[in-house]
Amino acid sequence: MHILIINSGSSSVKFQLFHQKNKNFQLIAKGQAEALNLPNSQFSIIDNQKQTHTLKTPIKDHVAAMKITLQELSKLGLISKQNPIQLIGHRVVHGGEKYTKPTIITPKVLSEIQKISNLAPLHNPANIACIKACQKIFKKTPQVAVFDTSFHNTIAPEAYLYAIPFQLYKKHSIRRYGFHGTNHRYVSTQATKILRTKKLPAARLITVHLGNGCSVTAIKNGKSINTSMGYTPLEGLVMGTRSGDLDPALIPVLSEKLKLSSTEVINFLNKKSGLLGMTEISSDMRTIWAAAQQKNPSALLALSIYSRRIAHYINAYIGFLGGIDAIIFTGGIGENAYYIRQQVANYLSHLNIKLNKSANLKNQLFINAASSKTKVMIIPANEELEIAKQSLSLVQKTS
Repeated sequence: MHILIINSGSSSVKFQLFHQKNKNFQLIAKGQAEALNLPNSQFSIIDNQKQTHTLKTPIKDHVAAMKITLQELSKLGLISKQNPIQLIGHRVVHGGEKYTKPTIITPKVLSEIQKISNLAPLHNPANIACIKACQKIFKKTPQVAVFDTSFHNTIAPEAYLYAIPFQLYKKHSIRRYGFHGTNHRYVSTQATKILRTKKLPAARLITVHLGNGCSVTAIKNGKSINTSMGYTPLEGLVMGTRSGDLDPALIPVLSEKLKLSSTEVINFLNKKSGLLGMTEISSDMRTIWAAAQQKNPSALLALSIYSRRIAHYINAYIGFLGGIDAIIFTGGIGENAYYIRQQVANYLSHLNIKLNKSANLKNQLFINAASSKTKVMIIPANEELEIAKQSLSLVQKTS
């Protein structure tokens, strides 16, 4: 069976194509259409021989992106009439309280996802656009929505409720939801398997997802019990362009000082803050690290603030878990930025969490020192594989 996994943004569509047989999922292609409806739009694909094919061409919208994806997969012989795409899985960022499991997409489900788009205005509309595009092109192919928020539905009310009038939760579902759940589930599952193989404890894990968006999750016996992102992905850690935690009383202050509406202030906190705002250099960690090596003061300070916030959450979650068996780093920054992992460990040295300098520098699976009380691991993100597995499992149960 060929399974196509879609991860859509407002101006891009990323995809991975898996061939599934028995319990094995083989990645046979991945790529993306980017800069949709812009002069520099292009399509790129990496085939099963790890060859990259790039096509610079106008791509108007998500429908055009899906058509060119289908066209190029066919041209490379990766799909055909004999080997068609038989299942499509979509990453959908927000499922609200209603969608806590993978769900087959029907007109009613799509309508419900549209209704809760206000909970993720930067993400859900793009997810919906790609679902509609796929429905136009793949009319008879079953499609499944896998929600970023679903893994966190095990969080207890004392962790997900805000200290505001309870009626706001009852009437408007204002609460912490958490995000990146698909990857937090994936890496924690992988870590648990690895640790148990080595006969090591794996009941209390903290997963640290660091990319342009960042979040930390406390996981006990395979279930999320707390997470750093909240009602929206703005809460929590310092991120590429997002501020993370701040005093809400700053909203009217920023509105007055910057002459912005409340909506514009939120946009400012989402797109012009975080690492970008603090350094005034870039939101890209590699660029900031290069500046820090040149002793740029704003870059050095931003890295310290970024790492300290991560350590703050890890420290708190160790308390909620009643101890810790392993910390898992994942995501583009989590997997590659050895200097961030080292700074975080430095902030946690009082807990006897120590890194092996060589293993950390080489981005190995286990990066903790032999004397470290806690195992520290790096597990590459693979949301697409997790979505493929969950989508297939759902379809098999309902067929």
